[in-house]
Amino acid sequence: MLAARTCFNLPTRTQYFRDHTSYTRFLQKLSSAVTSPTNRSYASQPEGGNKAVLVTGCDSGFGFSLAKHLHGKGFTVFAGCLLKDKGDAGVKELDNMKSDRMKTIQLNVVKQEEIDKAVEIIKENLKDPEKGLWGVVNNAGISTFGEVEFTSMDTYKEVAEVNLWGTVRTTKACLPLIRRAKGRVVNISSMMGRMANTARSPYCITKFGVEAFSDCLRYEMHPFGVKVSVVEPGNFIAATSLYSPERIKAIAEKMWNELPESVKNDYGRKYFEEKLAVMNTYCNSGSTDTTPVIDSVTHALTSSTPYTRYHPMDYYWWIRMQIMTHLPAAISDRIYIY
Repeated sequence: MLAARTCFNLPTRTQYFRDHTSYTRFLQKLSSAVTSPTNRSYASQPEGGNKAVLVTGCDSGFGFSLAKHLHGKGFTVFAGCLLKDKGDAGVKELDNMKSDRMKTIQLNVVKQEEIDKAVEIIKENLKDPEKGLWGVVNNAGISTFGEVEFTSMDTYKEVAEVNLWGTVRTTKACLPLIRRAKGRVVNISSMMGRMANTARSPYCITKFGVEAFSDCLRYEMHPFGVKVSVVEPGNFIAATSLYSPERIKAIAEKMWNELPESVKNDYGRKYFEEKLAVMNTYCNSGSTDTTPVIDSVTHALTSSTPYTRYHPMDYYWWIRMQIMTHLPAAISDRIYIY
């Protein structure tokens, strides 16, 4: 405790927050003592030059914005898109840039054959394949919701196939090229890869797995000069349109219809509807600005000393993550769960 007090230089008396203003002042005080999660001071970054990177999940959201941003930094971007063969609007916009440094690729990370084909396309388009590929950003992901007894095994497997095994498949396929370049692997995890939450077990399981995979890979790649970073975004639902009332309704209807009668009777429709109402409140929640995430990935790809983990999230989630990962569960559960 003495070390903690010295480090943070905070008053030891109990803090009482009677209004939002008091709470904000406390957070500002805290931010002066610790590194801010969203305004981290990054060292100067070299430009992309003629380096090439593969980014998965570029149809929309983080991946789409990141592909355009990295292109603007001078990178050659291989943008993996799930819906390229369907002529998705995001793919068309990237293609309409008509740049020889922006190449969209059909890529479903669940399908090994599409990953292998993407790697071949990358090799064919690299200026010097012997120098390898500078980076891979595993961004492709899906999410869902539902308490454990409400969630089917098919749903667990579907989310894992994309978020976890898709990350592993893509990384393994790219590693020979990454090793040649002594490049970077950047895996998009989540704050829910560090702390669990109710009704999110399919997503949390996969992101916890991404964290473990990234740590193991970082240890193994160190002798080869390859750096591995994890980016753990907070709540960016509003920015990425991850959930909409229509999508939540569709998921909920399918979930309820597939439940065993015994589970329906035990929980009841009222309980189910109450949980559904909570999920609907999340549709427009979180930050609408993806810049902190984009900046984190860019730093991980360009800095000579990238961080192991990046935490682009607002203060509430950053503090909650510290509490839930550092304090005894009996305390953090009482604060946030029960």
